[in-house]
Amino acid sequence: MTILDERGGPARITLTEVAHHAGVSRSTVSLVLRGSPLVAADTRERVQAAIEALGYVYNRGAATLRAARTDTVGLLVCEINNSFYGELTAGVDDVLGEQGVVAFLANTAESGERQDRYLQRMREQNVDGVILCPAAGTSPALLDRLRQWQLPVVQALRFLSAREGDYAGVDYEFGMEMVTEHLLRNGHRRIAFVGGNLSHSAFAGRRVGFAAALRRHGLTPDLVVRCPATRRGGLDAVGPLMDLADPPTAMLCYNDLVAFGVMLGLEARGLRAGRDIAVTGFDDLTEAAISRPALTTVATSARQIGQEAARLLLRRIADPQGAPERVILPARLVIRESCGAMRVQPDKHQ
Repeated sequence: MTILDERGGPARITLTEVAHHAGVSRSTVSLVLRGSPLVAADTRERVQAAIEALGYVYNRGAATLRAARTDTVGLLVCEINNSFYGELTAGVDDVLGEQGVVAFLANTAESGERQDRYLQRMREQNVDGVILCPAAGTSPALLDRLRQWQLPVVQALRFLSAREGDYAGVDYEFGMEMVTEHLLRNGHRRIAFVGGNLSHSAFAGRRVGFAAALRRHGLTPDLVVRCPATRRGGLDAVGPLMDLADPPTAMLCYNDLVAFGVMLGLEARGLRAGRDIAVTGFDDLTEAAISRPALTTVATSARQIGQEAARLLLRRIADPQGAPERVILPARLVIRESCGAMRVQPDKHQ
């Protein structure tokens, strides 16, 4: 195929025309041209066939000038002492390492001020993009500022806008609905939601799922204890709950760390999770399977989220003007001993 320009000579084929011919995005064509392993073999073959059919010539010199990349990105997390974020970081490194890209890790400690400072420093270091787990209370206006900086960003685990920007996370709402329904099926009607004292999208999704499941059964989701999402927070929440005139028969925790603290608090009172009261977590940390009792929880695949976030960022760096992408991974219920219902084998995923 030969395409002529307005003067009758051969026209220069664009990347967009190749993408249209191959039925893929412009960023996918760019990744193929750069030899990226992120592209599936059949897609790569389709793009290469389109390149040959159209006679596209890759101007490598111009591409190098356009890129002006440092092969570095920023990774901002909000709780570096939580092993969940260690798994997320490992997933990011899995993908970036294959591309020779290095991530600068920073811990915002849920501080918007620290977050702004780190983002400014990363901008000064000319990173190619940023993976950001937004600190609680971050304004959606931050996305506008990063766009003005022309700094590609992928939101991970939490999002500032449900519609704007790239995002990689898990279906928190459905995950919490699943575990709440599990407790309801096992006869619990007095269920407490324990943990989470900061407002962000991950907390909101959990609360919505919890409330939706209870309301389907004609119950009011009013037994909620806000506390730090830590072992200490869970430990301290046990006393006030168990001292109620009508204490809960199940404690559904914001994350695994809170659940571990709750189980310690129950033990201090001579009670045991899974025997005297049901306890569930959220995240499925490695410790959940080996705790005593083993913790019923919701697996959120932190490492896979990190991998998806890194892939999203590489695609965004390759195609800054492409349409926003959102990758939502499914949550999985993992039934173990702490909920008192061993109808399946420990560690069996439903």
